[in-house]
Amino acid sequence: MSDYCIQLINPNTCQAMTEKMARAARQAAPADTRILAVNPQEGVPSIEGHFDEAVAVTGVLQQIAAGRQQGVDGHIIACFGDPGLRAARELATAPVVGIAEAAMHMATLVATKFSIVTTLPRTVIIARHLLQQYGFSDHCASVRTIELPVLALEEQEAVAREETRRQCLEAIKYDHCGAIVLGCGGMAGIARELTRETGVPVIDGVSAAVRLVGALAALGLTTSKHGDLAYPLKKPLTGMFAGLNPF
Repeated sequence: MSDYCIQLINPNTCQAMTEKMARAARQAAPADTRILAVNPQEGVPSIEGHFDEAVAVTGVLQQIAAGRQQGVDGHIIACFGDPGLRAARELATAPVVGIAEAAMHMATLVATKFSIVTTLPRTVIIARHLLQQYGFSDHCASVRTIELPVLALEEQEAVAREETRRQCLEAIKYDHCGAIVLGCGGMAGIARELTRETGVPVIDGVSAAVRLVGALAALGLTTSKHGDLAYPLKKPLTGMFAGLNPF
């Protein structure tokens, strides 16, 4: 039996959120898979908009480069905006999966329509853009929010969980969805409980990504280096970017 190591990258600097997602990832991982959970030391404590994503991408790429040097079998970008996903795939050889893309794929395998329950209203637009980019717009019944910031998932955990549950139930009742996608990495770890309570599949992107990356690794599939995901063109990188050169 092969042993695999999957790098779980939390793109923000919140260590408590990294640890929460690591617990969910380890619960989802097969016995032969080790989870290496990391986050950048510099950047933003939470990601809730385009600016935050732009700041976070350099930290994501630095972690991808470090994971590549360590020989990990796959990488997960554990933020629902999937920040820097395509750039990370250029830099990496092993598979790179974002939790939004993973969760949406899984949802279409168990339901014809799914709803997303995310954090703040401003992230609805980002989620809609991802749905369009990934080709899932026709599969999404609604995008609902709990109207709480990302860090409230740590600081007001009980309140955030109850509001997530309420939005899930309303999506099922009013939007006629067959599955729910949890639209934030900080919601990791509550999907199975919500599945029992709501009676429909509730999908946590962290757990979904662990299984998808593991399947790709087991199949011997790596990121294609043909076409636009080929390694970045050779050129001098300076300053904070010097360590990103894959050559």
